[in-house]
Amino acid sequence: MARKSQTLGWLYSFMVYVFMYLPIVVVIIFSFNKGRFAIWTGFDLKWYKLMFANKEIINAALNSLFLAVSASTLATIFGSIMALVLTRYRFIGRRILNGGVYLLTISPDIVMGISLLIIFILIQIPLGFTTLLISHVVLCTPFVVVTLMGRIQKLDEDLVAAARDLGASEVQAFVQVVFPLLLPAIAAGWLLSFTLSMDDVLISFFVQGSGFEILPLRIYSMVKLGVKPDINALSTIMFVGTVILVLAAQFLLKTRRN
Repeated sequence: MARKSQTLGWLYSFMVYVFMYLPIVVVIIFSFNKGRFAIWTGFDLKWYKLMFANKEIINAALNSLFLAVSASTLATIFGSIMALVLTRYRFIGRRILNGGVYLLTISPDIVMGISLLIIFILIQIPLGFTTLLISHVVLCTPFVVVTLMGRIQKLDEDLVAAARDLGASEVQAFVQVVFPLLLPAIAAGWLLSFTLSMDDVLISFFVQGSGFEILPLRIYSMVKLGVKPDINALSTIMFVGTVILVLAAQFLLKTRRN
């Protein structure tokens, strides 16, 4: 009976993974298809060559990279400070602020996008790179906070106390003891923020404007006219890049736990 239940569990898990990843596998396979339509006619890399020759796609990709690096760096700085404040200090409204951080991680992107758009309109900030940067920082910062808080709460306070007993100031203790221990979690938070920023569509759709095009919205506009093989190639590259970043973040988090 137990063996039968285990077999059913494996079968159920297999079906779930097939349901989730089969469309991605199909996209990857047909990105190497020689033909233009969804019928396999042979292996070819021409769609990748066509994609890299498209200046609009390359410009959008460079814009997305610059935005993602900028947003993830700022989100990591703000998130690290907020995580330290929430875990090491007691103040009025701490629980509300802590709950607000977790609330932002589960808030629908469409709600955040509309809310940010209303704020930008009210304070009269022109839509473009600035609004995208602010929005992506707002999106990514809570995830950095959550990632770092778990690590900070597990820090051995005796190490900091020992550094202070040996004559280190509070700043020296942080730089020489606390920061090296937090570095893997900080790096993981940065990678997670970079991935979120690179892949965001909904929030960016509301706050992008017309002067600064990013890759996810470029793909969205291309798909409106039909899924072309060069879109499959571009999606494959983005998926592989995302997987690499996620694996790197998981490796850093594993290192952090050890």
